[in-house]
Amino acid sequence: MSAKAKAHYICQNCGSASPRWQGKCPACGAWNSFVEEIIKPAGHARDRKEQAEIRVQQLNDISCDQEPRLVMHSTEFNRVLGNGLVPGSVVLIGGDPGIGKSTLLLQEAALFSANAKVLYITGEESLQQIRIRSDRLSLKAKELYILAETDLETILASVDSLQPRLLVIDSIQTIYTDKLESAPGSISQVRECALSLIQTAKSRNLPIFLVGHVTKDGYLAGPKVLEHMVDALVLFEGDRDHFYRILRAVKNRYGSTREIGVFEMNHQGLEDVPNPSAVFLAERRAENSGSAVVCCMEGTRPILLEIQALVTPTNYGLPQRTTTGFDSKRIAMLLAVLEKKLGYRVGTMDVFVNAVGGMRVDETAVDLGVMCCIVSSMRNQTIDHEAILLGEVGLGGELRSVSHIDSRLAEAEKMGFKRAIIPFSNKKKDASAQRIELIAVKTAREALEAVLA
Repeated sequence: MSAKAKAHYICQNCGSASPRWQGKCPACGAWNSFVEEIIKPAGHARDRKEQAEIRVQQLNDISCDQEPRLVMHSTEFNRVLGNGLVPGSVVLIGGDPGIGKSTLLLQEAALFSANAKVLYITGEESLQQIRIRSDRLSLKAKELYILAETDLETILASVDSLQPRLLVIDSIQTIYTDKLESAPGSISQVRECALSLIQTAKSRNLPIFLVGHVTKDGYLAGPKVLEHMVDALVLFEGDRDHFYRILRAVKNRYGSTREIGVFEMNHQGLEDVPNPSAVFLAERRAENSGSAVVCCMEGTRPILLEIQALVTPTNYGLPQRTTTGFDSKRIAMLLAVLEKKLGYRVGTMDVFVNAVGGMRVDETAVDLGVMCCIVSSMRNQTIDHEAILLGEVGLGGELRSVSHIDSRLAEAEKMGFKRAIIPFSNKKKDASAQRIELIAVKTAREALEAVLA
Protein backbone atom coordinates (compact mmCIF):
# COMPACT_ATOMS: atom_id res chain seq x y z
CA MET A 1 0.00 0.00 0.00
CA SER A 2 1.30 3.46 -0.87
CA ALA A 3 2.44 5.68 1.99
CA LYS A 4 -0.05 8.31 0.94
CA ALA A 5 -2.95 5.88 0.47
CA LYS A 6 -5.48 5.75 3.28
CA ALA A 7 -7.11 2.55 4.53
CA HIS A 8 -10.42 2.44 6.34
CA TYR A 9 -13.35 0.05 6.75
CA ILE A 10 -16.69 0.50 5.00
CA CYS A 11 -19.98 -1.19 5.92
CA GLN A 12 -21.21 -2.88 2.77
CA ASN A 13 -24.79 -2.61 3.98
CA CYS A 14 -25.15 1.11 4.72
CA GLY A 15 -21.82 2.73 3.74
CA SER A 16 -20.78 3.75 7.24
CA ALA A 17 -17.00 4.30 7.58
CA SER A 18 -14.76 3.33 10.48
CA PRO A 19 -10.98 3.65 11.05
CA ARG A 20 -10.90 0.05 12.36
CA TRP A 21 -12.78 -3.17 11.79
CA GLN A 22 -15.92 -3.79 13.84
CA GLY A 23 -18.01 -6.92 14.14
CA LYS A 24 -21.31 -5.02 14.22
CA CYS A 25 -22.03 -1.83 12.35
CA PRO A 26 -23.08 0.89 14.84
CA ALA A 27 -25.18 2.64 12.16
CA CYS A 28 -27.35 -0.16 10.72
CA GLY A 29 -26.68 -3.08 13.08
CA ALA A 30 -25.41 -5.47 10.37
CA TRP A 31 -22.89 -8.11 11.46
CA ASN A 32 -19.58 -8.81 9.68
CA SER A 33 -20.30 -6.16 7.05
CA PHE A 34 -17.11 -4.07 7.37
CA VAL A 35 -14.61 -4.49 4.53
CA GLU A 36 -11.25 -2.81 4.25
CA GLU A 37 -11.02 -0.32 1.40
CA ILE A 38 -7.99 1.70 0.34
CA ILE A 39 -8.56 5.10 -1.22
CA LYS A 40 -5.83 6.91 -3.10
CA PRO A 41 -5.46 10.63 -2.44
CA ALA A 42 -7.17 12.86 -4.96
CA GLY A 43 -5.19 15.13 -7.23
CA HIS A 44 -5.05 18.90 -6.93
CA ALA A 45 -8.49 20.42 -7.43
CA ARG A 46 -9.17 23.58 -9.38
CA ASP A 47 -9.73 26.78 -7.51
CA ARG A 48 -13.29 26.51 -6.22
CA LYS A 49 -13.98 30.22 -6.35
CA GLU A 50 -13.05 30.42 -10.01
CA GLN A 51 -15.06 27.28 -10.75
CA ALA A 52 -18.18 28.70 -9.07
CA GLU A 53 -17.94 32.01 -10.94
CA ILE A 54 -17.91 30.15 -14.24
CA ARG A 55 -20.88 27.90 -13.54
CA VAL A 56 -23.27 30.19 -11.67
CA GLN A 57 -26.12 31.46 -13.88
CA GLN A 58 -29.38 33.26 -13.33
CA LEU A 59 -32.45 31.05 -13.63
CA ASN A 60 -33.98 33.17 -16.40
CA ASP A 61 -30.78 32.96 -18.47
CA ILE A 62 -30.69 29.16 -18.53
CA SER A 63 -31.68 27.67 -21.87
CA CYS A 64 -34.63 25.30 -21.64
CA ASP A 65 -34.67 23.85 -25.14
CA GLN A 66 -35.91 20.30 -24.66
CA GLU A 67 -34.93 17.49 -26.98
CA PRO A 68 -37.66 15.01 -27.88
CA ARG A 69 -37.75 11.81 -25.88
CA LEU A 70 -36.21 8.71 -27.40
CA VAL A 71 -38.99 6.23 -28.04
CA MET A 72 -38.18 2.62 -27.20
CA HIS A 73 -39.71 -0.28 -29.08
CA SER A 74 -41.70 -1.65 -26.13
CA THR A 75 -44.89 0.28 -25.38
CA GLU A 76 -44.92 -0.98 -21.80
CA PHE A 77 -41.30 0.10 -21.29
CA ASN A 78 -42.10 3.57 -22.65
CA ARG A 79 -45.04 3.84 -20.25
CA VAL A 80 -42.83 3.13 -17.22
CA LEU A 81 -40.13 5.58 -18.40
CA GLY A 82 -42.70 8.35 -18.85
CA ASN A 83 -43.52 8.08 -22.57
CA GLY A 84 -39.93 7.63 -23.66
CA LEU A 85 -36.30 7.98 -22.62
CA VAL A 86 -35.05 11.48 -21.85
CA PRO A 87 -31.63 12.26 -23.47
CA GLY A 88 -28.92 12.49 -20.84
CA SER A 89 -30.91 10.54 -18.23
CA VAL A 90 -29.56 7.62 -16.20
CA VAL A 91 -31.98 4.76 -15.52
CA LEU A 92 -31.19 2.07 -12.95
CA ILE A 93 -32.94 -1.29 -13.46
CA GLY A 94 -32.98 -3.79 -10.59
CA GLY A 95 -34.52 -7.17 -9.96
CA ASP A 96 -33.91 -10.74 -8.87
CA PRO A 97 -31.46 -12.92 -10.80
CA GLY A 98 -33.04 -14.43 -13.90
CA ILE A 99 -36.07 -12.13 -13.83
CA GLY A 100 -35.32 -10.72 -17.32
CA LYS A 101 -33.30 -7.50 -16.87
CA SER A 102 -30.58 -8.38 -19.39
CA THR A 103 -33.10 -9.89 -21.79
CA LEU A 104 -35.22 -6.73 -21.88
CA LEU A 105 -32.25 -4.41 -22.35
CA LEU A 106 -30.68 -6.56 -25.06
CA GLN A 107 -33.98 -6.61 -26.94
CA GLU A 108 -34.45 -2.86 -26.68
CA ALA A 109 -30.80 -2.17 -27.55
CA ALA A 110 -31.01 -4.34 -30.67
CA LEU A 111 -34.23 -2.69 -31.87
CA PHE A 112 -32.97 0.81 -31.02
CA SER A 113 -29.80 0.15 -33.04
CA ALA A 114 -31.83 0.19 -36.26
CA ASN A 115 -31.63 4.00 -36.20
CA ALA A 116 -28.65 4.84 -33.97
CA LYS A 117 -25.45 3.43 -32.48
CA VAL A 118 -25.80 1.50 -29.22
CA LEU A 119 -22.92 0.40 -26.99
CA TYR A 120 -23.70 -2.56 -24.74
CA ILE A 121 -21.17 -3.15 -21.93
CA THR A 122 -21.28 -6.62 -20.40
CA GLY A 123 -19.29 -7.33 -17.28
CA GLU A 124 -20.85 -10.69 -16.48
CA GLU A 125 -21.12 -12.49 -19.82
CA SER A 126 -18.72 -13.17 -22.67
CA LEU A 127 -19.26 -11.97 -26.22
CA GLN A 128 -20.20 -15.50 -27.27
CA GLN A 129 -22.87 -15.71 -24.59
CA ILE A 130 -24.41 -12.45 -25.76
CA ARG A 131 -24.46 -13.75 -29.34
CA ILE A 132 -26.12 -17.03 -28.27
CA ARG A 133 -28.84 -15.10 -26.43
CA SER A 134 -29.32 -12.82 -29.42
CA ASP A 135 -29.78 -15.79 -31.74
CA ARG A 136 -32.21 -17.44 -29.31
CA LEU A 137 -34.32 -14.27 -29.26
CA SER A 138 -34.03 -13.88 -33.08
CA LEU A 139 -32.74 -10.32 -32.72
CA LYS A 140 -31.58 -8.34 -35.72
CA ALA A 141 -29.13 -5.65 -34.70
CA LYS A 142 -27.80 -3.10 -37.18
CA GLU A 143 -25.46 -0.91 -35.14
CA LEU A 144 -25.29 -2.68 -31.78
CA TYR A 145 -21.73 -2.84 -30.45
CA ILE A 146 -20.81 -5.22 -27.61
CA LEU A 147 -17.87 -4.73 -25.26
CA ALA A 148 -16.95 -7.25 -22.55
CA GLU A 149 -15.13 -4.97 -20.12
CA THR A 150 -15.20 -4.02 -16.45
CA ASP A 151 -12.59 -1.23 -16.35
CA LEU A 152 -14.30 2.16 -16.17
CA GLU A 153 -11.52 4.07 -17.93
CA THR A 154 -11.62 1.64 -20.88
CA ILE A 155 -15.40 1.97 -21.08
CA LEU A 156 -15.25 5.77 -21.15
CA ALA A 157 -12.55 5.64 -23.83
CA SER A 158 -14.84 3.40 -25.93
CA VAL A 159 -17.64 5.92 -25.53
CA ASP A 160 -15.32 8.67 -26.76
CA SER A 161 -14.31 6.71 -29.86
CA LEU A 162 -17.70 5.22 -30.80
CA GLN A 163 -19.98 8.17 -29.89
CA PRO A 164 -23.08 6.00 -29.23
CA ARG A 165 -26.61 7.33 -28.88
CA LEU A 166 -27.43 4.87 -26.09
CA LEU A 167 -25.23 3.15 -23.49
CA VAL A 168 -26.11 0.01 -21.50
CA ILE A 169 -24.04 -1.11 -18.50
CA ASP A 170 -24.69 -4.70 -17.33
CA SER A 171 -24.04 -4.46 -14.45
CA ILE A 172 -22.83 -1.52 -12.34
CA GLN A 173 -21.59 -3.88 -9.60
CA THR A 174 -18.97 -5.38 -11.94
CA ILE A 175 -17.42 -2.06 -13.01
CA TYR A 176 -14.31 -0.78 -11.22
CA THR A 177 -11.93 2.16 -11.45
CA ASP A 178 -8.18 2.28 -10.80
CA LYS A 179 -8.65 5.33 -8.59
CA LEU A 180 -9.74 3.00 -5.79
CA GLU A 181 -8.00 -0.15 -4.61
CA SER A 182 -11.16 -1.76 -3.23
CA ALA A 183 -12.78 -4.74 -4.95
CA PRO A 184 -15.45 -4.35 -7.67
CA GLY A 185 -18.94 -4.24 -6.18
CA SER A 186 -17.85 -2.50 -2.99
CA ILE A 187 -19.70 0.61 -1.92
CA SER A 188 -16.83 2.93 -2.84
CA GLN A 189 -16.40 1.40 -6.30
CA VAL A 190 -20.12 1.46 -7.12
CA ARG A 191 -20.48 5.05 -5.96
CA GLU A 192 -17.39 6.30 -7.84
CA CYS A 193 -18.19 4.45 -11.07
CA ALA A 194 -21.83 5.56 -11.02
CA LEU A 195 -20.79 9.18 -10.49
CA SER A 196 -18.40 9.08 -13.47
CA LEU A 197 -21.07 7.54 -15.70
CA ILE A 198 -23.66 10.10 -14.61
CA GLN A 199 -21.26 12.94 -15.40
CA THR A 200 -20.67 11.39 -18.83
CA ALA A 201 -24.42 11.15 -19.43
CA LYS A 202 -25.05 14.80 -18.52
CA SER A 203 -22.08 16.22 -20.42
CA ARG A 204 -22.77 14.25 -23.61
CA ASN A 205 -26.57 14.16 -23.40
CA LEU A 206 -26.18 10.39 -23.55
CA PRO A 207 -28.92 8.21 -21.98
CA ILE A 208 -27.56 5.32 -19.94
CA PHE A 209 -29.18 2.15 -18.62
CA LEU A 210 -27.55 0.66 -15.53
CA VAL A 211 -28.36 -2.87 -14.37
CA GLY A 212 -28.21 -3.30 -10.59
CA HIS A 213 -28.10 -6.42 -8.45
CA VAL A 214 -30.45 -6.94 -5.51
CA THR A 215 -29.78 -8.55 -2.15
CA LYS A 216 -31.52 -11.65 -0.79
CA ASP A 217 -33.98 -9.33 0.97
CA GLY A 218 -34.99 -7.78 -2.36
CA TYR A 219 -33.25 -4.43 -1.82
CA LEU A 220 -30.94 -2.90 -4.39
CA ALA A 221 -27.35 -3.86 -3.62
CA GLY A 222 -24.73 -1.18 -3.08
CA PRO A 223 -24.93 2.24 -1.46
CA LYS A 224 -28.34 3.82 -0.94
CA VAL A 225 -26.94 7.01 -2.43
CA LEU A 226 -26.91 5.25 -5.82
CA GLU A 227 -30.71 5.39 -5.92
CA HIS A 228 -30.59 9.13 -5.22
CA MET A 229 -27.98 9.79 -7.92
CA VAL A 230 -29.84 8.25 -10.86
CA ASP A 231 -32.76 9.91 -12.63
CA ALA A 232 -35.03 6.87 -12.61
CA LEU A 233 -35.18 3.60 -10.71
CA VAL A 234 -37.31 0.77 -12.07
CA LEU A 235 -37.64 -2.69 -10.56
CA PHE A 236 -38.58 -5.99 -12.14
CA GLU A 237 -41.10 -7.95 -10.10
CA GLY A 238 -42.58 -11.39 -10.54
CA ASP A 239 -41.91 -15.05 -9.94
CA ARG A 240 -39.45 -16.82 -12.20
CA ASP A 241 -41.80 -19.82 -12.18
CA HIS A 242 -44.57 -17.73 -13.80
CA PHE A 243 -44.76 -16.22 -17.25
CA TYR A 244 -45.60 -12.65 -16.32
CA ARG A 245 -43.20 -9.90 -15.26
CA ILE A 246 -44.04 -6.46 -13.89
CA LEU A 247 -41.76 -3.48 -14.41
CA ARG A 248 -42.49 -0.84 -11.76
CA ALA A 249 -41.15 2.73 -11.57
CA VAL A 250 -39.97 3.47 -8.02
CA LYS A 251 -38.37 6.82 -8.85
CA ASN A 252 -38.68 8.90 -12.01
CA ARG A 253 -37.68 12.54 -12.36
CA TYR A 254 -39.36 12.74 -15.76
CA GLY A 255 -42.59 10.83 -15.21
CA SER A 256 -44.98 9.17 -12.81
CA THR A 257 -43.74 6.79 -10.11
CA ARG A 258 -47.01 4.84 -10.13
CA GLU A 259 -46.77 3.43 -13.64
CA ILE A 260 -46.14 -0.26 -14.30
CA GLY A 261 -45.43 -2.29 -17.41
CA VAL A 262 -46.60 -5.87 -17.78
CA PHE A 263 -44.60 -8.36 -19.84
CA GLU A 264 -44.93 -12.02 -20.74
CA MET A 265 -41.80 -14.16 -20.80
CA ASN A 266 -41.71 -16.74 -23.60
CA HIS A 267 -39.16 -18.37 -25.90
CA GLN A 268 -38.85 -15.14 -27.89
CA GLY A 269 -38.05 -13.04 -24.83
CA LEU A 270 -40.28 -10.45 -23.19
CA GLU A 271 -43.44 -9.38 -24.96
CA ASP A 272 -45.82 -6.55 -24.02
CA VAL A 273 -49.15 -7.33 -22.38
CA PRO A 274 -51.44 -4.51 -23.59
CA ASN A 275 -54.48 -5.60 -21.53
CA PRO A 276 -53.34 -6.79 -18.08
CA SER A 277 -56.90 -7.00 -16.73
CA ALA A 278 -57.81 -9.71 -19.22
CA VAL A 279 -54.64 -11.63 -18.36
CA PHE A 280 -55.15 -11.51 -14.59
CA LEU A 281 -58.79 -12.61 -14.90
CA ALA A 282 -58.29 -15.25 -17.59
CA GLU A 283 -58.28 -18.28 -15.25
CA ARG A 284 -60.85 -17.04 -12.75
CA ARG A 285 -63.53 -19.56 -11.73
CA ALA A 286 -66.83 -18.03 -10.71
CA GLU A 287 -67.92 -20.99 -8.56
CA ASN A 288 -65.00 -20.72 -6.13
CA SER A 289 -65.62 -19.23 -2.70
CA GLY A 290 -63.10 -16.75 -1.34
CA SER A 291 -62.62 -15.05 -4.71
CA ALA A 292 -63.44 -11.47 -5.69
CA VAL A 293 -62.42 -8.90 -8.30
CA VAL A 294 -61.01 -5.50 -7.36
CA CYS A 295 -59.53 -2.62 -9.33
CA CYS A 296 -56.20 -0.98 -8.46
CA MET A 297 -54.74 2.10 -10.11
CA GLU A 298 -51.17 1.87 -11.39
CA GLY A 299 -50.37 5.38 -12.51
CA THR A 300 -53.07 6.32 -14.98
CA ARG A 301 -53.97 2.70 -15.75
CA PRO A 302 -56.79 0.85 -13.94
CA ILE A 303 -56.11 -2.88 -13.62
CA LEU A 304 -58.70 -5.47 -12.62
CA LEU A 305 -57.28 -8.13 -10.36
CA GLU A 306 -58.58 -11.29 -8.73
CA ILE A 307 -58.12 -11.62 -4.97
CA GLN A 308 -58.24 -15.05 -3.34
CA ALA A 309 -58.56 -15.93 0.33
CA LEU A 310 -58.56 -19.25 2.17
CA VAL A 311 -59.68 -19.49 5.82
CA THR A 312 -59.34 -22.79 7.72
CA PRO A 313 -59.32 -23.76 11.41
CA THR A 314 -55.77 -23.71 12.74
CA ASN A 315 -54.06 -26.95 13.68
CA TYR A 316 -51.23 -25.24 15.54
CA GLY A 317 -50.91 -23.14 18.65
CA LEU A 318 -50.86 -19.82 16.80
CA PRO A 319 -52.95 -19.08 13.69
CA GLN A 320 -51.05 -18.38 10.49
CA ARG A 321 -51.35 -15.12 8.54
CA THR A 322 -49.82 -15.64 5.10
CA THR A 323 -50.11 -13.01 2.37
CA THR A 324 -48.81 -12.86 -1.19
CA GLY A 325 -48.83 -9.46 -2.86
CA PHE A 326 -50.22 -7.60 0.18
CA ASP A 327 -48.93 -5.81 3.23
CA SER A 328 -49.33 -8.29 6.08
CA LYS A 329 -49.99 -5.46 8.55
CA ARG A 330 -52.91 -4.23 6.46
CA ILE A 331 -54.40 -7.73 6.41
CA ALA A 332 -54.01 -7.94 10.19
CA MET A 333 -55.93 -4.67 10.53
CA LEU A 334 -58.78 -5.94 8.34
CA LEU A 335 -58.97 -9.13 10.39
CA ALA A 336 -59.20 -7.07 13.58
CA VAL A 337 -62.09 -5.05 12.10
CA LEU A 338 -63.84 -8.27 11.11
CA GLU A 339 -63.61 -9.63 14.63
CA LYS A 340 -64.29 -6.45 16.59
CA LYS A 341 -66.91 -4.69 14.46
CA LEU A 342 -68.56 -7.46 12.43
CA GLY A 343 -68.39 -10.36 14.90
CA TYR A 344 -66.46 -12.89 12.79
CA ARG A 345 -64.19 -15.05 14.94
CA VAL A 346 -60.98 -15.22 12.94
CA GLY A 347 -58.66 -15.46 15.96
CA THR A 348 -58.57 -19.26 15.73
CA MET A 349 -58.36 -19.41 11.93
CA ASP A 350 -55.46 -19.68 9.50
CA VAL A 351 -55.86 -16.95 6.87
CA PHE A 352 -54.16 -17.02 3.46
CA VAL A 353 -54.60 -14.09 1.04
CA ASN A 354 -53.22 -14.01 -2.49
CA ALA A 355 -53.15 -11.47 -5.32
CA VAL A 356 -53.35 -13.53 -8.51
CA GLY A 357 -50.72 -13.04 -11.21
CA GLY A 358 -47.79 -11.92 -9.06
CA MET A 359 -49.05 -8.35 -8.60
CA ARG A 360 -47.97 -6.31 -5.60
CA VAL A 361 -50.95 -4.30 -4.30
CA ASP A 362 -50.35 -1.35 -1.96
CA GLU A 363 -53.61 0.52 -2.54
CA THR A 364 -56.25 0.75 0.17
CA ALA A 365 -59.06 0.68 -2.42
CA VAL A 366 -58.85 -3.14 -2.40
CA ASP A 367 -59.70 -3.39 1.33
CA LEU A 368 -63.36 -4.24 0.71
CA GLY A 369 -62.49 -6.97 -1.77
CA VAL A 370 -60.01 -8.59 0.62
CA MET A 371 -62.49 -8.50 3.50
CA CYS A 372 -65.29 -9.99 1.41
CA CYS A 373 -62.97 -12.76 0.22
CA ILE A 374 -62.11 -13.71 3.80
CA VAL A 375 -65.78 -13.82 4.84
CA SER A 376 -66.70 -15.71 1.67
CA SER A 377 -64.17 -18.42 2.49
CA MET A 378 -65.32 -18.62 6.12
CA ARG A 379 -68.97 -19.02 5.10
CA ASN A 380 -68.11 -21.11 2.02
CA GLN A 381 -70.32 -18.85 -0.10
CA THR A 382 -69.42 -17.52 -3.52
CA ILE A 383 -69.32 -13.80 -4.24
CA ASP A 384 -71.37 -12.42 -7.11
CA HIS A 385 -69.07 -13.11 -10.05
CA GLU A 386 -70.47 -10.17 -12.04
CA ALA A 387 -69.68 -7.64 -9.31
CA ILE A 388 -66.54 -5.63 -8.66
CA LEU A 389 -65.68 -4.45 -5.13
CA LEU A 390 -64.23 -1.00 -4.43
CA GLY A 391 -63.66 0.74 -1.12
CA GLU A 392 -61.30 1.49 1.74
CA VAL A 393 -62.32 0.02 5.10
CA GLY A 394 -61.84 2.18 8.18
CA LEU A 395 -61.17 0.97 11.71
CA GLY A 396 -64.82 1.50 12.60
CA GLY A 397 -66.01 -0.75 9.77
CA GLU A 398 -67.11 2.23 7.67
CA LEU A 399 -66.45 2.41 3.94
CA ARG A 400 -64.37 5.34 2.72
CA SER A 401 -64.21 6.80 -0.78
CA VAL A 402 -61.62 5.85 -3.38
CA SER A 403 -59.96 8.01 -6.04
CA HIS A 404 -60.33 7.73 -9.83
CA ILE A 405 -63.74 6.10 -9.51
CA ASP A 406 -64.66 6.93 -13.12
CA SER A 407 -61.60 5.15 -14.56
CA ARG A 408 -62.16 2.10 -12.37
CA LEU A 409 -65.82 1.77 -13.33
CA ALA A 410 -65.05 2.26 -17.01
CA GLU A 411 -62.49 -0.57 -16.89
CA ALA A 412 -64.96 -2.85 -15.09
CA GLU A 413 -67.65 -2.05 -17.63
CA LYS A 414 -65.24 -2.77 -20.49
CA MET A 415 -64.44 -6.17 -19.00
CA GLY A 416 -68.13 -7.11 -18.83
CA PHE A 417 -68.99 -6.62 -15.15
CA LYS A 418 -72.63 -5.79 -14.41
CA ARG A 419 -72.47 -4.40 -10.88
CA ALA A 420 -70.07 -2.42 -8.71
CA ILE A 421 -70.10 -2.21 -4.91
CA ILE A 422 -68.80 1.27 -4.11
CA PRO A 423 -68.66 3.60 -1.07
CA PHE A 424 -71.71 5.81 -0.61
CA SER A 425 -69.51 8.92 -0.82
CA ASN A 426 -68.49 7.89 -4.36
CA LYS A 427 -72.10 7.67 -5.55
CA LYS A 428 -72.85 9.92 -8.51
CA LYS A 429 -75.87 12.09 -8.88
CA ASP A 430 -76.19 11.24 -12.57
CA ALA A 431 -75.13 7.69 -13.44
CA SER A 432 -77.54 7.20 -16.33
CA ALA A 433 -74.74 7.22 -18.90
CA GLN A 434 -73.17 4.09 -17.37
CA ARG A 435 -74.39 0.61 -18.10
CA ILE A 436 -72.92 -0.83 -14.90
CA GLU A 437 -75.19 -0.91 -11.85
CA LEU A 438 -73.83 1.00 -8.86
CA ILE A 439 -74.60 -0.32 -5.38
CA ALA A 440 -73.55 2.34 -2.88
CA VAL A 441 -73.02 1.21 0.73
CA LYS A 442 -71.85 2.99 3.87
CA THR A 443 -70.33 0.12 5.86
CA ALA A 444 -68.49 -3.12 5.25
CA ARG A 445 -71.45 -5.00 6.78
CA GLU A 446 -73.80 -3.61 4.12
CA ALA A 447 -71.33 -4.61 1.41
CA LEU A 448 -71.15 -8.17 2.73
CA GLU A 449 -74.93 -8.39 2.73
CA ALA A 450 -75.03 -7.16 -0.85
CA VAL A 451 -72.57 -9.72 -2.28
CA LEU A 452 -73.17 -12.69 0.04
CA ALA A 453 -76.93 -12.54 0.46
